[in-house]
Amino acid sequence: MRLAADFPSTTRDDWRALALGVLRRSGVESDSPEAALGTGTYDGVRLAPLYDEDDLPELRAPRPSHTGWDIRQRHAVPDNEAVLADLENGVTSLWLAVPVEDLARTLAGVHLDLAPVVLEAGERTAEAAEVLFQLGGPDGGRVSGNLGAGLGPVGVELALRCAAEHPGLRAIVVDGLPYHEAGGGDAQELGCSLATGVAHLRALTAAGMPVEAALGQLEFRYAATADQFATIAKLRAARLLWARVAEVCGGQGVQLQHAVTSSAMMTARDPYVNMLRTTLACFAAGVGGADAVTVLPFDTAMGAPDAFARRIARNTQSLLLEEAGVGRVADPAGGAWYVERRTADLAAQVWAWFQEIEAAGGIEAAGELVAGRIARTRARRDDDIAHRRFPITGVSEFPNPRERPLRPATTEGVRYARPYEELRDLADAQPRRPRVFLATIGPVAAHTARASFAANLFHAGGLETVTSGPGTDPEEIAQAFAASGAAVACLCSTDRLYGEHATAVAQALRQAGARRIWLAGKGSYEGVDGHLYTGCDALDVLRTTFDDLGVAR
Repeated sequence: MRLAADFPSTTRDDWRALALGVLRRSGVESDSPEAALGTGTYDGVRLAPLYDEDDLPELRAPRPSHTGWDIRQRHAVPDNEAVLADLENGVTSLWLAVPVEDLARTLAGVHLDLAPVVLEAGERTAEAAEVLFQLGGPDGGRVSGNLGAGLGPVGVELALRCAAEHPGLRAIVVDGLPYHEAGGGDAQELGCSLATGVAHLRALTAAGMPVEAALGQLEFRYAATADQFATIAKLRAARLLWARVAEVCGGQGVQLQHAVTSSAMMTARDPYVNMLRTTLACFAAGVGGADAVTVLPFDTAMGAPDAFARRIARNTQSLLLEEAGVGRVADPAGGAWYVERRTADLAAQVWAWFQEIEAAGGIEAAGELVAGRIARTRARRDDDIAHRRFPITGVSEFPNPRERPLRPATTEGVRYARPYEELRDLADAQPRRPRVFLATIGPVAAHTARASFAANLFHAGGLETVTSGPGTDPEEIAQAFAASGAAVACLCSTDRLYGEHATAVAQALRQAGARRIWLAGKGSYEGVDGHLYTGCDALDVLRTTFDDLGVAR
């Protein structure tokens, strides 16, 4: 019995007719509601407003071979006590980026037969691997995980050794994080990872390793973001495409995936919001089928995390696994029209990008191509961030103007919030917080909406705002401006009241010493220098205001 049996049947054409009616009443002229309501991603994937069974692709992502996932905590500081605390409280594997000299001490007391270890040692990977081999005992059977090798002779040598002597270890991590952290989109991250994986397969098979064994030496690392459907589709598309690569190479197997919550999305301001971001990202990684997930602590943007931040990070995963039951079903999004279509469309973009890299000679020869493509994507995202089309809660939207940072932000890596946070830091460093005067014209009901909008924008740069209060008298507003100590003003009211009072108020403010006069809205009025509105370049407004206030940047 179908649940919809008692309801009248409807078609996509029925929906189109209704949607067009709503759009036209809203002043939108379009013959296609899909075109009017659809959106796009940085990868060129078109997101429709409606999906149905006709959107299901013929080829779907292979289902993960597991349920649940490995809770993997990253440690970049050689702190044995912190490592043991993690393992005793829910963490099931370790990702260590500590100096080689400290590796054995960091792992003291760790049961290596129970806790897999993933290394991140860069140019010293061979040395770190030797330490782990020794800790694994003479037969190598006690240790599992990944040695973290990249492209080059060291990776090949370690892969051959792992295959022969250490069956629980893989040698190579195909790391997509650098492409994500450089500003690339999902398709660029996956395409570069795919090309890197193929380069590893070529090197390993050239050294005499069978294809199946070579496939078994690779683990892929991807970024998971707070855009849950994007992350779900990304991990599913990665499995789909790697299965195709394996098939073409004469092998088979499901891609081993390690998802890491994005460091680029983390903020130093209002950092507790990061807990929400990482929860969404972790959920998406689990639903997407990741084999292991690392949740970065909420204070990551400020350097090494403290014990409380590490505890929240691991408990986020434990809650999703144990209380929410997210890991009880393999590929729970499989079969959903939207998810399947988005996975397939992303996979098509990834495959085209992968082919471009291969045509350029492979990932090692395509550096200029890759850098240029990522730079263009980053520029588009930066523009969206500046115009607040890419909102950052607690930073570009709904900032807390009285907040004091927990600790100074690090200067490492690309973070989306950094341009706003640098302005906040600059405002905090002044002997007196820079101030903007909001000339609120008319009664409270008339000016509140635009005054709140303007205050929110200025607060995103750390600027204080003061208001004139309700009223329309230009001289009274100018007197309030002079008493405020501000040098920049912003008119806030309705279009009707602007028509009646904006020019006179702007003139009075200019005579009172206003260096620049903004207006919240889009109308043109004599004496107004610029406008604040949804979609304006907020960063340009803030930087211009700092300059007008005489604050050196």
